[in-house]
Amino acid sequence: MKRLENKVALVTGGSRGMGAAIVERLAEEGADVVFTYSKSKERADEVIARVVRHGRKALALQADNAVVEDILQAVETTVQQFGRIDILVNNAGMYQYKMLEDYTLEDYDLMMAVNTKAVFVASQAAAKHMQAGGRIITIGSNMADRVVSPGGTLYSMSKSALIGLNKGLARDLGSKGITANLVQPGPIDTEMNPADSSHAPTIASYTALGRYGKTTEIASLVSFLAGPESSFITGTAQTIDAGYNS
Repeated sequence: MKRLENKVALVTGGSRGMGAAIVERLAEEGADVVFTYSKSKERADEVIARVVRHGRKALALQADNAVVEDILQAVETTVQQFGRIDILVNNAGMYQYKMLEDYTLEDYDLMMAVNTKAVFVASQAAAKHMQAGGRIITIGSNMADRVVSPGGTLYSMSKSALIGLNKGLARDLGSKGITANLVQPGPIDTEMNPADSSHAPTIASYTALGRYGKTTEIASLVSFLAGPESSFITGTAQTIDAGYNS
């Protein structure tokens, strides 16, 4: 029996990058996976195909992480279609780079809605359906603890808020046997932040290992936190950044 056999997972933002790697890894470990995507149905279908190749069921739901109703519907559809929800991975997020004087209140509202409010909404909704052994895993950022250059004020604020939110979730849900943990990646090789970009050598030089991370490395940590071996871990922020913040 695989580690996550008979488990049902919901992953927000699961059609590309870290999200797609997480979806596939959870399926490889035996879980059926529902995931949301914002735009490309074609990309979502590709992820579904990879899940099916692992012998698991998959469902892709188009959703806007800034819209509360979309998030709530994703949770309800997961329960309706699969009868339960055991694992929630709050992965969907956005990044915006601007100098302080250039931000607008609309920028603030959108960043907080997508990166912070959506995590609260999804976690609150999913927890109502979880039994003992449930897992809530949120993807934050190492920029919650360290901002090395100008332009990341709103992003780092939205991600640092997740530290307090995660600690509160752990306390609120601990008596039910549900754990809540935060994963804080550093520079990861994705389409939005490729390891072969012009600025990549500078970013990689900030790390102790001198390289970008792989999406599969993030997925491996998420898989561990979703599994039975992590049952004594909750309320933590697991930074995975090649020593970027050391």
